Amino acid sequence: MVIGIGNVFRRDDGAGPAVLALLRQRARRRPLPDGTTLHECDGDPGRLMELWTDAPVAVVVDAFFPPSPHPGRVHRWCPAPDALPDLPQAGRHSTHGLGLLETLRLARMLGRCPAHLVVYACEGAEHGIGTGLTPPVARAVRPLAERIEQDLQRHAETTGLDRQPHADIRGTRRNASTTSHDTP
Repeated sequence: MVIGIGNVFRRDDGAGPAVLALLRQRARRRPLPDGTTLHECDGDPGRLMELWTDAPVAVVVDAFFPPSPHPGRVHRWCPAPDALPDLPQAGRHSTHGLGLLETLRLARMLGRCPAHLVVYACEGAEHGIGTGLTPPVARAVRPLAERIEQDLQRHAETTGLDRQPHADIRGTRRNASTTSHDTP
């Protein structure tokens, strides 16, 4: 499962959905491993937990906005069970009410975590109202999608899943008011 967090109407905050769009497009030519689903999420903690609860692997893609950003730089984080860093103000670099770290802490307390989690966080420059990624973030989308494809394939190989031509690339789109299925 891949979850792209973000809002396409908040400039670089749309990095997660942009990566999902490219993964969907690429999956038409080179299928993702069997059972892979792609989901968009607005970052609401309840929706994230609903998506990833009990998933064998969840890859999360989100933008974040540190005080001194290097737009387009991507960070990969694979949190170990029960070993989360102590960042009391982690949410301040997120455009969501609760940041991903706080959501993960809550999920662990509630027993609603994926078996394996990989987080990709792309540094953004602009998150004001508007569409389109800034050029450095847009340039990061393709290499990030390729890296995620590699992660998914590596996970499939280690769990014995073979590449299948009909992986579910539709996924679901989730936002504050609706749930609908995307069509390829």
